[in-house]
Amino acid sequence: MGLESLIIFLIVGAVAGWLAGLIVKGYGFGLFGNMVVGVIGAFLGSFLLAHFHVLHIGGLEGELIGATIGAVILLLLVRLLRRAA
Repeated sequence: MGLESLIIFLIVGAVAGWLAGLIVKGYGFGLFGNMVVGVIGAFLGSFLLAHFHVLHIGGLEGELIGATIGAVILLLLVRLLRRAA
């Protein structure tokens, strides 16, 4: 992975984490936290969407949508775990 790809990956992760924080109210983690949530969400979203053959949008838009969906799922799981603890 080149430097340009890494920067784009981190930007997509940050935007996806920020969007997920807006969708799941009250769960923003700041720039670095949103980036981490977005990157983990990107892996989760791409796995789930590929597994269920749901999203067939390519390019940056598809990656952003998949990462946001995965980040929202991740934040909802975090909310459930915090309530259970």
